[in-house]
Amino acid sequence: MEQKIHQGRNVKRFREMLGIKQESLAFDLGNDWNQKKIYMLEQKDVIEEDILDQISHALKIPVEAFQNFDEEQAVNIISNTFGEHAFTNSFNGTVNIHPIEKLISLHEEKIALFERMLKEKDEMMARLEKLIKK
Repeated sequence: MEQKIHQGRNVKRFREMLGIKQESLAFDLGNDWNQKKIYMLEQKDVIEEDILDQISHALKIPVEAFQNFDEEQAVNIISNTFGEHAFTNSFNGTVNIHPIEKLISLHEEKIALFERMLKEKDEMMARLEKLIKK
């Protein structure tokens, strides 16, 4: 039994993965497009080649991704590839993570930021005082 690939659903999946709203995609596709037209497009099983080309260009995803992506196959590949112990023996080195040093570094950055903000505030106060005295 051959499963049919739903191109509209694939457009929707990739659009959502990229965090792009229907309105934004419609804007990128031009004046003939609006949110409702994108919604209707995402309901279609098969999308015309020229429209797929436009969407491909707007989302920067190859046309083949919309035409060939099959969620069930992807899930099967992932579940067969990454089992419970997929990463157990994949790394034998040591990792040097120094959370205290990172925390100190972040604290120093915060102090530097506050110092810059105080300096800017002092400069602004001096300018305001100068304007008031005029």
